[in-house]
Amino acid sequence: MPRLSPLGALFTAQFLSAFVDNMILFVVLAIIKRDGYPDYYLPFIQSIFLASYVVLSPWVGRFADRNPKARVLVIGNMIKTAGVVMLFAGCGPALSYAAVGVGAVIYSPAKYGILPSLTRGEDELLRANSGLESYTILAILTGSMAGGFLADFSIALALGVCVLLYVASIGINTVIPKFPGNRAIGYNNAIGEFYTDTMSLLRNAQSHYSLIGTGSFWMAAAVLRMIVFAWVPLTLGITSGTSISMIIAATGVGIAVGAAITPLLISIKTYQRTLWFGLAMAITIFSFLAIHNLTVAVISLLLVGILGGLYIVPMNACLQQVGHLTVGAGKTIAVQNFMENVFMFLGVGAYTVAARSGVAVNTSLAATGISLLLLVGYLFYLTIRENRDGCSGKDCSRP
Repeated sequence: MPRLSPLGALFTAQFLSAFVDNMILFVVLAIIKRDGYPDYYLPFIQSIFLASYVVLSPWVGRFADRNPKARVLVIGNMIKTAGVVMLFAGCGPALSYAAVGVGAVIYSPAKYGILPSLTRGEDELLRANSGLESYTILAILTGSMAGGFLADFSIALALGVCVLLYVASIGINTVIPKFPGNRAIGYNNAIGEFYTDTMSLLRNAQSHYSLIGTGSFWMAAAVLRMIVFAWVPLTLGITSGTSISMIIAATGVGIAVGAAITPLLISIKTYQRTLWFGLAMAITIFSFLAIHNLTVAVISLLLVGILGGLYIVPMNACLQQVGHLTVGAGKTIAVQNFMENVFMFLGVGAYTVAARSGVAVNTSLAATGISLLLLVGYLFYLTIRENRDGCSGKDCSRP
């Protein structure tokens, strides 16, 4: 069997880890149905998962930059495994899923932050981002389907598969070189310095655009995913976890396609083109208000995914490049995680409150589309300002 390259090992380990991350959501959904939790409980525990990113962001970027990132990947997966074991042991889904969230927030800065060390030049970094995003989305696609199928068949079997695949991911992480971290990085003033890092990235035109852009995408994607869990049974009359997972997987297919073709259409230097795909994605979300057919629904979810992949991949690469040259790769990803998960937490939290209050699903759909439109409108404003002031890639702070 040929030995994996370091980048190939990262892609493979990320695929397995993300595969299980998405399996777990459907296992938790099956547990919620089995144990009779209220309908709003799924977005509620998703909000708890996202809260882990928000709370821990000041520390995890430092942890990733202080230590060999390959070792950080192992630690993150070990904590995720502990969360699955907690489900096995009968712990509540909210507490167990929160543990998985802690592992995920530790894992994320390392998986993106190590890319500049494994690549050379802008084009290779963009291709690596596209590859990592494609593997991640493929994992979302297949993991969602596997989670829905196995959880319908046997919750215990599904949890066992989760543990085995996390352990496999941990093993593959050991192939990645352990580039030394910066031991000079400490934790004493983590919150203050995290705020400084955040402000530094927001003052840079490229990273400001990318932080808002990626945050807007993941907010819309997270809320749309939660809405689809309720929208599919209500609109299409489908209640099977396996069927719902396959419908949701269409978005994953689309994002994988969008990520794969991104290098052909957009480069880091032309990152501002992404806003047109964000605009088209927002418009497509509104189409669900008029959909009552399964085939049309799947096609629309596929289109949302393609547009989303084209929207987010160049911004990820752009942000990593700026961060690697300024505050540090790990700390940049921690800031990105913080921003994205604040957006997602606010979006999913608002949907949780709306669902608990009996707000119609279509109203929540419309609100999601409007929110994304407003944020893309802000990106248009940033683009006009940058082009007018000639500050692209520079510090564009205002006095």
